[in-house]
Amino acid sequence: TNAVESLNRVLRKTLKTKGSFPTEEAATKLIFLAIRNFEKGGRAVREWVAARNQLAIMFTGRFDA
Repeated sequence: TNAVESLNRVLRKTLKTKGSFPTEEAATKLIFLAIRNFEKGGRAVREWVAARNQLAIMFTGRFDA
């Protein structure tokens, strides 16, 4: 989907510009921050309320609507 491709593009761009990392934790932090910034730029999903209600019915007790 477009959302997944967009996230992959953001992650590739973020990691490519840095090159190498001193530790694995440093890379993890950078990925976390990139995803957090990506989520802020999101947009509303069409028909989300209807989809959420259907999920609540399908997964009773496992989904907080």
